[in-house]
Amino acid sequence: MVNGTHGHKPRTRAAHRSRRWFMNKALLAGGVSAVAAMGGYAATQAGAETTATADATASASPSGPPAGGGFGQTIAYDDFVGVTTDGTVVENLYAIHSTGVSTTPVVRAAAAFVDSLTDDQKAATLFDIDADQWLDWTNVDSNDREGVALRDLTEKQYALGMKLLKSALSARGLKQADSIRKLNHFLGEYSGDTSKALNEDAYWFTVMGTPSATDAWGFQFEGHHLVINYFVLGDQVVMTPTFMGSEPTKITYDGVDYHLFREETVAGLKFFRSLNDTQRAAALSADEKSGTDLIAGAGQDNAQIPYAGVKGSALNNRQQQLLLDLAEVYVGYQDEGHARVKLREIEKHLDDTYFYWIGEYEDDSAFYYRIHSPVVLIEYDAQSPLAYHEDEDGSSASPSASASASASASASTGPGAGGPGQMGDPTQQHIHTIIRTPNGNDYGVDLLKLHLATDH
Repeated sequence: MVNGTHGHKPRTRAAHRSRRWFMNKALLAGGVSAVAAMGGYAATQAGAETTATADATASASPSGPPAGGGFGQTIAYDDFVGVTTDGTVVENLYAIHSTGVSTTPVVRAAAAFVDSLTDDQKAATLFDIDADQWLDWTNVDSNDREGVALRDLTEKQYALGMKLLKSALSARGLKQADSIRKLNHFLGEYSGDTSKALNEDAYWFTVMGTPSATDAWGFQFEGHHLVINYFVLGDQVVMTPTFMGSEPTKITYDGVDYHLFREETVAGLKFFRSLNDTQRAAALSADEKSGTDLIAGAGQDNAQIPYAGVKGSALNNRQQQLLLDLAEVYVGYQDEGHARVKLREIEKHLDDTYFYWIGEYEDDSAFYYRIHSPVVLIEYDAQSPLAYHEDEDGSSASPSASASASASASASTGPGAGGPGQMGDPTQQHIHTIIRTPNGNDYGVDLLKLHLATDH
């Protein structure tokens, strides 16, 4: 489809999609030679940051990657099904309706940002509303991305891009995004190279469709440890999948104290500790916490993830509220009005929501948890260190020691192995999170289908 409104023909995504699939598949297979071919720190980081699903896909354990999870393979938009429990989409979960929450600020901000771009930047940034670009994202520190990077914008364009993020996110969400980018820059300094993907401006915008008050459109903001997919139709918004992570998460940098994902950690512990013995037995996995347990990350758009854990209907009123409070931490990163809309949707299905936990549950434990219902999937995963290492006293190791440790671990175990004692035991200093909308409405796909069927 040609986007006639912008006057730019979107470029084919097939070649790029194949390159990224090949890279991910080689990395997931644990081939050190594939990492070496990519070169340097980014190669080591990319291999380990990509969800290590290939070796574990056959596992029947709920904590293991889902069967048919895609091996991290980016699929075409037309092949999108969405996250399901068994490959079958639950129908009639989503509908086109008025939320009563204005999208005027984000529409205007997006239009102003697009208008500020040069013709060459528009040719690189603008895609059709049903473009494969939606699904072609990764959280690894790679420069192999479409769109326009923050570092390539003029001062005016940069300000307009930040205004777009500000209009789409809550104040807390914008602070989180800014902090993730800032600590990505720290990681570049720590590793000795901020010239490539490890800096605060190595994040790319793409825009799908034309910013409109009535028609479907959206944007993607993508870089290391931060990927935001933002779909708009009228006054409805879908801000999933959204991936947020950081390494480290707690540090003082440039005189500022950072402690990312503290709310996610504390609220998760608070809910889990509220469970009685019977409920806890249902929620707690028998598996040991591994170096990486996240299963619905990049390339897992059609993942099949069975329900596991304690069911919402087995919770008392206080526990259900604590579970809703935990979900709100993630939902609350989008603008406040649409966050309330999404939270009401989650609350409607609270009895059919499952909570699953892997690991210990002390204040400083490394653990994994998952919230899963017909309309939301949230994962939190404290992972093994990859690039940032601390001494036993909690102080950071030298950059050279970090690079040596990462290279040694990669060479001995292969990228993405990530088990305790390999890249190091998992820790709260390296956390990945994701929120998705199961059953076909990630990227607003289900709403777009309804829109095209009923309004066109």
